[in-house]
Amino acid sequence: MVTVIAFIVAIGLLVTIHELGHYWVARWCGVHVERFSFGFGKVLFKRTDKNGCEWAFSALPLGGYVMMRNEPPEHATAAEEASAYNNKSLLQRSAITVAGPVANLLLAIILYAVIGAVGSEEPAPIMGAAPEHSVAASAHIPEGSVITAVDGHAIASWTQFRWQMMDALSSGRRISLEATDPSGASAAYDIDLPKVQIDPDKPDVLGEAGFVLMPGTPVVKSVVKEGSSAGDAGVQAGDLILAVNDQRYQTADQFVAAIQKVPGQTITFTIQRGDDTVRIPVVVDAYDADGTTVGRVGLRVGNALPMVTVRYGVLDSIQRGFSRTVDTLWMSIKMIGRMLVGEVSVKNLSGPVSIADYAGQSASIGAIAYLNFLALISISIGLLNLLPIPMLDGGHLLYYAIEAVRGRPLSEEWQARGRAIGLGILAFFMVLAFTNDFTRLFS
Repeated sequence: MVTVIAFIVAIGLLVTIHELGHYWVARWCGVHVERFSFGFGKVLFKRTDKNGCEWAFSALPLGGYVMMRNEPPEHATAAEEASAYNNKSLLQRSAITVAGPVANLLLAIILYAVIGAVGSEEPAPIMGAAPEHSVAASAHIPEGSVITAVDGHAIASWTQFRWQMMDALSSGRRISLEATDPSGASAAYDIDLPKVQIDPDKPDVLGEAGFVLMPGTPVVKSVVKEGSSAGDAGVQAGDLILAVNDQRYQTADQFVAAIQKVPGQTITFTIQRGDDTVRIPVVVDAYDADGTTVGRVGLRVGNALPMVTVRYGVLDSIQRGFSRTVDTLWMSIKMIGRMLVGEVSVKNLSGPVSIADYAGQSASIGAIAYLNFLALISISIGLLNLLPIPMLDGGHLLYYAIEAVRGRPLSEEWQARGRAIGLGILAFFMVLAFTNDFTRLFS
C-alpha cells in the first residue's frame, strides 16, 4: 500500500507541475486555456473560473493535462482569434512548449534546496579496506581515510563521493582525490580510473574499483518475536554488537556467519546500549538447513555506519539545489549518449514498475529520501520531454526549429509522419523499460 500511494503521489505531483508550467506560460502569452484536469478519465468535480478555464478533478489520479484553444471558433471575434495557440508567434509557442520541462527542473531545484536547508543523515565518506589488486589499493589510500574532495569538489558524505565517482568511472579518466588519513594528515592522490560499463546486473563498479565504505558496527535491527534465544537472554533492538566471545566483527554478514558455525554452544555478546557496555551469555540454537546443522539466535542484524548530517544555509541550499539539478541533468544526458554507443547498458532504463518500487522504498526510509526520489524523477521527466522525439515537447520544439529555418511550418503530412515515427520510438523504449522492470522483478 505504501508503494502504491507513494507512486500515485509522485506521478500525480510531477505531471501536474509539468502541466502547470504549460498553463502559466500559455496564460502569460494570452492563450485561452479551456480545461486543466487533475487526473485522467471521468470527471468527478469541475469548476469554471472567471477566465473561462474549466478546472476538473478526474477519476485516475496519475498526473493531468492542460487543454488549450488551438484554433479560434467559427465566427470568432478578434480577441478569440488572438487567444488561439496556433495564432501565436513562433517564440510564444516555443516558450509554452518548453515551460513544462522547465517547471520540472525548477521543482527539482526547490526540492534539493529544501533538502539542503533541512539537512539529511548520510554515511560519512570514510574509506574501508580496499580489496587487493584494485585501483584504490594501487593508490595506497589508508583504511579509515576521510575523503574530503574529488577534482576540487568538496565531499561531505559518501553519497556525494559516489556521485562524483560514478561519472568518472563511466567515462574512464584521471581524478584528483583528497583525503585525511586516520592520523589527521592530509594527502592528495592522482588516480587513473578504468572505463567501465554501468550495468545493474553486474557488481557495483565503485566497489569493483576498490572504493568501499567503512563497514561500521553490527546492530540489532529487530528481535524475532518467538524462539529468539538472544532475545530471551536480554538482547534488544538497537543494541550495537561490539564483539562475540571477544572477537570483533565489522559487518552483519561476518557476525551471522560466525553464529552459524557454533550451533548448540554458549557464546558471550559484548553489547553497547546507549552509554553502557554489557556482556550477555547466549545459547546458540541449532537448526537444519538443507541437511546441514547451523546456528541461529533469533536476531535480524544490519550495519550501523558512521553518519554525518549534511546541512547548509538558505543561500547555499539554493545554490546547491541549482548546481545539483544541473549536474544531475548533465549526467543523465551523458548517460543517454553512452547508452546509445554501448558504453552504458540499456538495462539501466527503468519503467513504471521500477519507479513504483523506488517510490515505495524511498517513502519507507523517510521524508528526505522521498524528496530526493521526487527531485530525481522530476529531472528525468523534464529531460525525457525535451528529447527531440515527435509526440514529446522536444519534438514540438524540433518542428519549431525547422519552421524558424524554413520560414513556414512543416506540412501536416510530414508532421503526421513524424508523429508516427515518434510513437514507434516511444513504444520501443516503453517495451524495453517494461522488459527491464519485469526482469528485475522476477530475477
